[in-house]
Amino acid sequence: MNLDLTWRLLKGAGRKGMLGTWLTLGAVAVSTALLLFAVAANYAFEARADRGAWRNPVPAKEGAVAIEAARFDFVGERAITVVDLAALKNGVHAPPGLPRFPAPGEVWLSPALAELAKELPADQLAKRYPDPKGVLGDEALVYPDELVAVVGHKPDAPEMTAPRSDDWIIGKGPARVADLAGAPSEDSEAYRVLTLIASVLMVVPLLVFGGAAARLTVARRDQRLATLRLVGATPGQVVGMTVAEAAIVALAGALLGTVGYAVAAPLLARIPIAGGPSFVSDLFPSPLILAALLVAVPLLVGLSAVAGLRRVVVSPLGVAKRETPPGMRFLRVIVLLAVLAVFPMLTRGTSAALVAAALGLAFLCVNLAGPWVVGMIGRITARSARAPARLLAGRRLVDDPRSAWRTVSGVALTGFVAGFLGLLSPGVFEDGQAPPQLRISAPAAQGAAVADQARDRLRAAGITASVKATGRSSAPVVVAALGSSADTATIDRARTALAGLVPGRTPTTETDDGRFGIQILSDVRVGTIVVLSVSFLVAIASSGITAASSVLDRRQTYGLLRLAGTPLEVLDRARRAETLIPLTVMGGGAILVGVFCAVPFMIGGMSMVGVLTLVGCVVVGFAGVIAAGALSRPLLRSVTADPAPRPD
Repeated sequence: MNLDLTWRLLKGAGRKGMLGTWLTLGAVAVSTALLLFAVAANYAFEARADRGAWRNPVPAKEGAVAIEAARFDFVGERAITVVDLAALKNGVHAPPGLPRFPAPGEVWLSPALAELAKELPADQLAKRYPDPKGVLGDEALVYPDELVAVVGHKPDAPEMTAPRSDDWIIGKGPARVADLAGAPSEDSEAYRVLTLIASVLMVVPLLVFGGAAARLTVARRDQRLATLRLVGATPGQVVGMTVAEAAIVALAGALLGTVGYAVAAPLLARIPIAGGPSFVSDLFPSPLILAALLVAVPLLVGLSAVAGLRRVVVSPLGVAKRETPPGMRFLRVIVLLAVLAVFPMLTRGTSAALVAAALGLAFLCVNLAGPWVVGMIGRITARSARAPARLLAGRRLVDDPRSAWRTVSGVALTGFVAGFLGLLSPGVFEDGQAPPQLRISAPAAQGAAVADQARDRLRAAGITASVKATGRSSAPVVVAALGSSADTATIDRARTALAGLVPGRTPTTETDDGRFGIQILSDVRVGTIVVLSVSFLVAIASSGITAASSVLDRRQTYGLLRLAGTPLEVLDRARRAETLIPLTVMGGGAILVGVFCAVPFMIGGMSMVGVLTLVGCVVVGFAGVIAAGALSRPLLRSVTADPAPRPD
């Protein structure tokens, strides 16, 4: 009975009533698509970590079958992962992506590295990995364009016995392993933590937006349901109709958002992060997770709609008479202040889940306190008003602060994200000004001999360089200064000439040694741009949809004001003030809260990039809200052109 009546009311809502339904459907679709992206990003980095685990050897306690080591080589500005393998017995399982375990002397390259070896002159790259036996499959690669080389050795080869640095940023020393399952590397774990934090920053505004979608055109619906209550509908029937209406629309929106995400996934996979783009398949969560999201989204929207029914169920006459709802309590602000007070202690631990939970809690508390602050802003605005538009805006903020908060909450919460990420944005990296030079660690007491060999190799390759051994005799380092005129090709030729000079060691420049730090900070910048883009997309969509919905909700009030002689321009100016005044206060407050939450994670001072990010966010946020509000002005003109009462 409820479904039939709900469907009849949906169909009979009229053209403008159906517009509200379409707005809800669009809001849920956008939320679902972006929610899928936020969730899938975690699964993408998990898949990357699992595929790259075989290169991170875990020493065997007993039953070793192979020796494995890994290091980084470089060509141009790209890193090459080199995996050295030696079997200790016959029949050892092949690494992922290889048809069999590599025999001593065999070299297998990833498709991108094999292609690059063909493109570049042999003395820049190919001579380092001569006569490749074949190419690696996708199972061996973290991302599609990754450069990987697998080299087979005998167990007693110098590459498998010589000690190497235990710094995981440089590589992994030889280890006897029981299998090649390995474990996720330290850098992959770091990326997973950063992705989890980024997801929290995206998911919370999406949940708020999804909840707001359920409350779109709430005034019209409350009036309709209150009328049904007054003519005899039970509270259970009212709740059932509300859940059914919200769930039907939300399910359609969730399916539409899923289709939209599937279409956009190939483009999202091209975002270069952690070294390169992603496999498209990584960006699709498992069917179980997808099914859970398709159930959860309509359920959350339905619950959010039910949460706003208390007045309809308890006091339908009050709703029908348009009585002003009771004010909110200051307790909301106290909760926010309490969470901020303990936030530094909550983030003191090393658990990424705890940090993400604390961040999400602070985020939600900003949303909890927002309506109370908007109501307070309305009282101040109404008391200080000197013009009709400002008075109308102030009175509207006092009468329905929740609705006003929904219009600005997206941008205000994005201010939290901008404040948090803006403070953490890395600065511009300084390019090395010193002439390029390659350095390679030599075995103890062999610095002079290795330097002589390096000098001979470079001379034979036609490269002019000044070679010398530095450091302590127990840990000598051979340095080959290539001169200020050396370009990238010359450096690669020198790398190739020195390849294998010290078994298991790679000649590197100063830039190569800091490559991981440069990479991860660069990825933080990319992640910041992605998170802010998602947040602003949500915020601007939220502002536009809620502004249009607000016009529909109040069309009777607007119509009566027009009949009373209020110019349309005054009504439009009041709408702008109703949005921009709380946005200025709440946006600024949210930025400060975000900056406060970022302080425990801050390393060094705020960079100019962070300041510019914050300023850019403020400008884009205000421009987006003003533009979104302007789009609903034709709708305002339309609903005030014919202010006659409607049957709904």
